Amino acid sequence: MSILNVERLTHGFGERAIFNDVSFRLLKGEHIGLVGANGEGKSTFMNIVTGQLQPDEGKIEWSKNVKAGYLDQHTVLEEGMTVRDVLQKAFDDLFVTEARINEIYMQMGEADEDQMNQLLAEVGDLQDRLESHDFYILDAKIDEVARALGVTAFGLDSQVSELSGGQRTKVLLAKLLLEKPDILLLDEPTNYLDVEHIEWLRRYLQEYENAFILISHDIPFLNSVVNLIYHMDNQELNRYVGDYHQFEEVYAMKKAQLEAAYNRQQKEIADLKDFVNRNKARVATRNMAMSRQKKLDKMDMIELAGEKPKPKFDFHYSRATSRYIFQAEDLVIGYDRPLTKPLNLEMQRGQKIAIVGANGIGKTTLLKSLLGVIEPLEGQAFRGDYLDLGYFEQESPKGNRKSALEEIWDTFPSMTQPEVRAALARCGLTSKHIESQVQVLSGGEQAKVRFCKLMNEESNVLVLDEPTNHLDIDAKDELKRALQEYKGSILMVCHEPEFYDGLATDIWDFSDLQ
Repeated sequence: MSILNVERLTHGFGERAIFNDVSFRLLKGEHIGLVGANGEGKSTFMNIVTGQLQPDEGKIEWSKNVKAGYLDQHTVLEEGMTVRDVLQKAFDDLFVTEARINEIYMQMGEADEDQMNQLLAEVGDLQDRLESHDFYILDAKIDEVARALGVTAFGLDSQVSELSGGQRTKVLLAKLLLEKPDILLLDEPTNYLDVEHIEWLRRYLQEYENAFILISHDIPFLNSVVNLIYHMDNQELNRYVGDYHQFEEVYAMKKAQLEAAYNRQQKEIADLKDFVNRNKARVATRNMAMSRQKKLDKMDMIELAGEKPKPKFDFHYSRATSRYIFQAEDLVIGYDRPLTKPLNLEMQRGQKIAIVGANGIGKTTLLKSLLGVIEPLEGQAFRGDYLDLGYFEQESPKGNRKSALEEIWDTFPSMTQPEVRAALARCGLTSKHIESQVQVLSGGEQAKVRFCKLMNEESNVLVLDEPTNHLDIDAKDELKRALQEYKGSILMVCHEPEFYDGLATDIWDFSDLQ
């Protein structure tokens, strides 16, 4: 049974086309992985099917009474609400259902026999709905999911306005799972989750009876929960049965077959053109030449998709630092309240340290405290001498109307326009990306703009806060290679063991530091 039908979808931003005549359908129980390079339109597709964005052309049809739940990490949480308030809102429609049941009971006092039968049938359906959505054990359900995703670690009575990015994601994901929608739409749900909670989400999705569409560049996670792949590439959307590795095999085979057919056709075209050019002027062979020309004119030309630009990261080393880069003495970090016990840490020249552990409980705050961006609540953080720091923040500021070109040029005004364009192209961005406003670029494209800034300034210490968030597979692989070759020191928050394995010389497990 089809839950969602998308027919002949076409959409773009200005002159930049995203989809061209795309069709898609989602069947009950399908677990779909939506994959593609950065900027191919995965998040845009989610926004279109949920009605947050209107397509230029095409039809979006949901089955009647289907409830879709969308994990949108940019959702604004209402000021003044607690975490518990947000989680209880997952059951708003059930409270409406309960109110309708009470209203029906009131109507039964004046109903005749036929009306009574209709009202009893409606009450039965509504009661089944409440029970199937665990309405009568809501508090226990909230506590269960909140504990599983680590929400209880920062407290159900916390104000949502005080949450970090990781904490917000956990709350939004917990609310979504409590809603038990007929279809889950998940856009990079693991970005701000730590290993323990990613594992819980993996088990949850493996056992999930309903349909879901998952966008993720975390391939081990993706492979463990999906049974279908939809690949976005060159304005098209194609379906593949199986996991990501099976998709890669089939896609590589199709690509090789297309290239072989293209080469055969190009040889045939060259032979036909050569025959026409040699024989069209001769009376005896003119008819044969005209016949070959007609064949050329009617030929369906095979076109190869242009190769996607792949990033080439290169971070420039400036000079040697002092022996100690960062030292913390009885450092207590936080804002209104402490997030940690007193910390005593040191980072020495040459170390490449990955900070791991539960998200949303202070890793970003630790980076900012060591950098001097925020003051510690207690203790001291010392920075060494001769530090040329390069800092990669977790997210771009919202609403940036500058183009990517302007963003880099404003930072490096001595560069020429061709130099700025070349620098952004090395990060894997096309001309259309370079000329687009930063705010309309995908998360991965925005990250590449920020990496461009790091690449064009000399540093001896890189401080990276979740650098792999939003990056596609090629970009992650290239980033890891560049960081392995970097001669300076690295302090990095990362939740992907596959990325920091073989890169990090030391691990700081934040759960042990609290």
